[in-house]
Amino acid sequence: MLGLPIAPDGEGGATVADAVSGLVVVCCAVRLVRERRRPLTRTAAVVMGMPVVGIAIAAVGAASPGAGITGLARYLQIFVLVPGAVLLLIRDRRDFRLLAWSFVALALWQGAVGVHQYVTGTGASYMGEDIRAVGTFGPTDVMGMATVVAFGLVCALALALGALGPVAARQRTAAVTCSLLLLPPLALSFSRGAWIATAVACCAQLVLAGLRRAAKAGAAVAAAAVILVGGLGVGTAMLQERIDSISQVADAPDQSVVDRYTMWAAAVDMWRDHPLTGVGLKAFPDQRDGHASLALSSGSDIGGAGAAYRKQPLLSPHNMYLLVLSEQGLIGLLALAGSWLVLLVCGLRGLMRVRRGSSGVPRWPGTSPEAAGAAHGGLDCALVACGLLVWQLIDFAYADIGGPSTVLTAVCFGLVAWWALADPASVASPGSAPSGEATAR
Repeated sequence: MLGLPIAPDGEGGATVADAVSGLVVVCCAVRLVRERRRPLTRTAAVVMGMPVVGIAIAAVGAASPGAGITGLARYLQIFVLVPGAVLLLIRDRRDFRLLAWSFVALALWQGAVGVHQYVTGTGASYMGEDIRAVGTFGPTDVMGMATVVAFGLVCALALALGALGPVAARQRTAAVTCSLLLLPPLALSFSRGAWIATAVACCAQLVLAGLRRAAKAGAAVAAAAVILVGGLGVGTAMLQERIDSISQVADAPDQSVVDRYTMWAAAVDMWRDHPLTGVGLKAFPDQRDGHASLALSSGSDIGGAGAAYRKQPLLSPHNMYLLVLSEQGLIGLLALAGSWLVLLVCGLRGLMRVRRGSSGVPRWPGTSPEAAGAAHGGLDCALVACGLLVWQLIDFAYADIGGPSTVLTAVCFGLVAWWALADPASVASPGSAPSGEATAR
């Protein structure tokens, strides 16, 4: 559904992808009722349920019942319900890999649309030219395509690094090819936050996969970058200027950076007034002008990609941590960020277990031993989960939830949760006889 075009002049709100994510949650609930089994382990239930505490308290403290209900539904969708449904519906590593490859396929489609926009001058407006690659998301969600392409690149790199042995040669070749194809659209998105998050996540994956593989993959990426930028001149001048601006955010920041710093300061000021519970869900836009300095502009200029030029109001601090801190206070931030930290620690533990040669295949009760045994290895799944989570945690320092692509963030957290929170009691070696609990339906 995220591959479908978004209305150029859309004003936000629920999309078809959001509706389908709700259908996924309903199907998961029906399946659990029919199978009459315990859906989550105690640890998984606590980790997945932690964000509910801060969200519920902030919803009660919202300025209006409508804002509280809307914010509650959105936060639960992205951080609790959809990730929980993905966690429960993935049966084994084959399902995990299928979902990871779907990330790559969506990224290739959006990336192809984005490159076409740059080449033909039909993208979003950037520095007076309609060349910014935004895919089907339009100028109102300039981070949409960058997020999708970055997710696909992280997944493709993980699938390439984790494909071990001659049997996985096809996966390795296809994943490397997809990784290289996704570099140009990511560059042409002109999204500094996505570049930084992708670079950190990919470097982390390379290190976790092993230093020898890291050296080979790093050389291949460097060669591809030299060919694309140095040899073919893909967006050389503007890309160089955008890259240079990353190091100028303190000395000579542009207006977009000034706006971001101003909104960050406003968010911190809101938190100081309400340190424990925040100002309430959806309250940042209403409280912004009372806490922001005069350096804040009236909004960002958007246009191109089929949309008329207009000013888009700045309704969030573009920092997920500060958004949660300002609207949900310390309680909300500790609950939400705490659950992410647990997922990261558990995901890394699972990766280390695979690196040590563990033959256990994490699967949920109800999965057949044949399906579990058919899933080879596990390093690729571990690298996908850890890479996606690292990318998201870094990107949240430059962005927050909002726009049609946000539903993909929920699926991302579901993938990470499946790898990190698999029930130890249901871990079985490929081809081994299942335990009684593992086969209970």
